[in-house]
Amino acid sequence: MLDKFKDAFREEAQELLGNLETLLLELEVDSTDMELINAAFRAVHTIKGSAGMFGFERISRFTHDFETLLDSCRSGACTVDKHLIDLSLRARDVIREMLTEEDNTLPFSDVAQRLMGEFRLAISSCADAVPDAAPARLPAEGSLAVQPIQPAMPREIFTVEPNDDSSGTYRIFFKPPPSIFKNGTRVLKLFEELADLGELSAHPRMRDLPSLDALDPELCYVAWDIILTTSQGINSIQDVFIFIDCAADLKIERLDNPDELLRDRPKKLGEILVERGLIQAEALGIALKSQRKLGEVLLEKNIVSPGELESALVEQAHLKRAQEKQSETAGSIRVSSEKLDQLVDLVGEMVTLQARLARTSLQLGDTGLSSISEQFERLVSQLRDNAMSVRMLPIGSTFNKFRRVVRDLSAELGKEVELLTEGADTELDKTVIERLNDPLVHIIRNSLDHGIEKPQDRIAAGKPSGGKITLSAQHSGAHVVISVSDDGKGLDIDAIRAKAIERGILSANQDLSDEDAFMLIFRPGFSTAKNVTSVSGRGVGMDVVKREIDSLGGMVTVESIKGKGSRILLKIPLTLAIIEGLLVRIGNEFFVLPLSSVEGCVELSRDENGSGENGRIMRYREELLPYIDLRDFFSVPGIAPALSQVVVINSQGSHMGLVVDNVIGDYQTVIKPLGRMFKDAEGLSGATILGDGTVALIVDFNGLANHSRASGKIKAGTQ
Repeated sequence: MLDKFKDAFREEAQELLGNLETLLLELEVDSTDMELINAAFRAVHTIKGSAGMFGFERISRFTHDFETLLDSCRSGACTVDKHLIDLSLRARDVIREMLTEEDNTLPFSDVAQRLMGEFRLAISSCADAVPDAAPARLPAEGSLAVQPIQPAMPREIFTVEPNDDSSGTYRIFFKPPPSIFKNGTRVLKLFEELADLGELSAHPRMRDLPSLDALDPELCYVAWDIILTTSQGINSIQDVFIFIDCAADLKIERLDNPDELLRDRPKKLGEILVERGLIQAEALGIALKSQRKLGEVLLEKNIVSPGELESALVEQAHLKRAQEKQSETAGSIRVSSEKLDQLVDLVGEMVTLQARLARTSLQLGDTGLSSISEQFERLVSQLRDNAMSVRMLPIGSTFNKFRRVVRDLSAELGKEVELLTEGADTELDKTVIERLNDPLVHIIRNSLDHGIEKPQDRIAAGKPSGGKITLSAQHSGAHVVISVSDDGKGLDIDAIRAKAIERGILSANQDLSDEDAFMLIFRPGFSTAKNVTSVSGRGVGMDVVKREIDSLGGMVTVESIKGKGSRILLKIPLTLAIIEGLLVRIGNEFFVLPLSSVEGCVELSRDENGSGENGRIMRYREELLPYIDLRDFFSVPGIAPALSQVVVINSQGSHMGLVVDNVIGDYQTVIKPLGRMFKDAEGLSGATILGDGTVALIVDFNGLANHSRASGKIKAGTQ
């Protein structure tokens, strides 16, 4: 049982570390954002507390000084600078390594020990930088002496509270006595204690503030409207004010019951004003009839003051945030990816069973069974869509990982590079997202090394010293298009052609379009780098990109303008589990063609099925269309019919025809992986099971296209 909790801790800690990295990188941009500092502190504090609870003592001890350093930043004793960000990122990496270790009794590594020493040094440096407190000044003779703070006498506090102490939102009105400063009370400390209880919003009432010539700096003229969402209960709130003079005006009112935040709509401004007694319901109804903004009408008629209106708006915004957080907490659960995979597999089996039921009902001609089959098909379709949506994740989590890659690599290369992201909420199947990580890393590293120039070179070219890499994603039908662009020097087409001629890929007099020349960078071992570095020069990175995207059934294209920059586009399918396909037959064999790439279907007679000078071609829509006879390509036995069908597909931006005996129709395809014996079979990406139990092979368009280009022409072939 303890191992189960440890696994849950590791999973949660990995998420917190991912969030911590994002927060630290954002702090590097805006080091004064206290929300980011507080969020980073909370992440480390949570890891430390949970680590100690589940027996990860090394992590707990290591994060202690790390937490202390971030706490110093919260208090303002330490300044967030590049050194502190570097230190924190290195600490984050060490904690992540510790999470993977099974033995928690091992001594700290040298890296961890050095970091712990640097933590303490940074903390002591911050303490040394804080000036000593000024000595206390004794009151002059005859003046009012400061009395020791004594617990205040019990006073009446107006409270409205349900019986339980579950999470709730409280409205607090606090008006301290004017003489509160004279007994040494620090009002801001009260707000800090309230903030430690939960989420706090406060608005000052300053209508009693006198003119500057009448102001006494030793008196307090301000009152506060406070909204606090906390799970600590009202007793904890009262404890904060326990030492406050009984002359203070303090009211605490609970605004909700435990379930109220889950209602469909947020509280309206008029409701808040009525609850506060600032406006009567009748006057509110009259103001709402004007068809203008409520706040403008109330201010114009002097029904509420600007301060009262602003305070109500603060409360409304606070309640809306609390409602959103409560809804997120109540509406989501943590489920392991293994269980999601099992769910999708079971749904796939149901899809196959539904196809079998539909086929059986058609053969039997039973109207009752056909009706059941149709209803079952609708339910299975809805279940399939829901199951697939559960596996869909926003790609922004993957995008955030590359901010660290860009930061570290640009520093290593001596360049100034900023990573911009767009479309981070675009959703993809989690399996696809996992396989996109390596290709995107290689593309971004290539853009940093080959694309973005050194600062001095950019200035000489009339550009800003810092370069930009933009990572974006957007939906395009059943695909997602991911773009990686930079504002660097672009691809050198002459250098690419020269390298291709040097390696024997091109002849000296061979003509090649710019688009085709750009695609040469994806050839294995192809690189225009003059020197091999730790980043590039061996020509292996972009080869990995092409191979992985092809295996996903996607497409890669390159655009570049010399001196302006480059853009690499990845077009990939939304999911790899269940696809819409076109079922075709060749002899006694069945094949499935992914429907998203099918553009048309035409007939081809046996007499027309011949070879041209450059392979097999036919006329399609006033253009010449190369085609492949799948019967020959897959060595299917038998004789082709007198009239065959040509399915026209779009593969890697170009059209191609696939000759089959017969097109059966649309088919919802559950993709099954091929066995180890067939995993390298060219032109196939998987298999599926038909309703009668027959196995149909799924055709890989990109594999067919690559084979055709490698052979130099479209012609029949065997594996």
